[in-house]
Amino acid sequence: MSARIITIAQQKGGAGKTTLAAHLAVAWAKAGRSVALLDIDPQASITAWADIRRALPDAPEQPDIRALTGWRVAGEVDKLKKQFDVLVIDSPPHAETEARVAVRVADLVVVPVQPSPMDLWATQATLDLARQEKTDVLLVLNRVPPRANLADVMEQAAAKLGVKLAKTRLGNRVALAAALLDGKGIAETAPSSVAGREIAALAKEIYKAAKN
Repeated sequence: MSARIITIAQQKGGAGKTTLAAHLAVAWAKAGRSVALLDIDPQASITAWADIRRALPDAPEQPDIRALTGWRVAGEVDKLKKQFDVLVIDSPPHAETEARVAVRVADLVVVPVQPSPMDLWATQATLDLARQEKTDVLLVLNRVPPRANLADVMEQAAAKLGVKLAKTRLGNRVALAAALLDGKGIAETAPSSVAGREIAALAKEIYKAAKN
């Protein structure tokens, strides 16, 4: 077994990095894959969510959620990739050692971005880091408002930056935050909802793109 290693990275705050990491990890677990979710973000939001999740009466065993310090990431990933189908890394919001290692070990770096040219431009530091580490990048439009007409503009802007934009786009869904407050993912609380279908489609697209 050799896991697909997917790092969720975004140095611009407010893009939904950690929310995306948690929901994707649960979606892959619900699809029958063994998943490890590694929290190396000093804000430790994944770890806080994991504490709620572990306290549930019917606490799910998957994904396997672990908090790591940056210097341990490469060694831990090397060990875990032999035990799991998917490794998801929630990386820190900066370009220091921990983020660089998380990008370096990944098969794919997933970068959530809100549908605004200014937000896209603000991701340049994250894209530069991925290029330096020679890791493929997939941009994901997140919190897309209803009837947003920026999709084509964003696709053209992404092309100019030399990065691929995911076909699946995520709306501004309250259900995603609500699920996390309950210690769960949308694939567990409302898989048939619009938010659930969007996350499921994105999980499939990313898994295929991260083929190692």
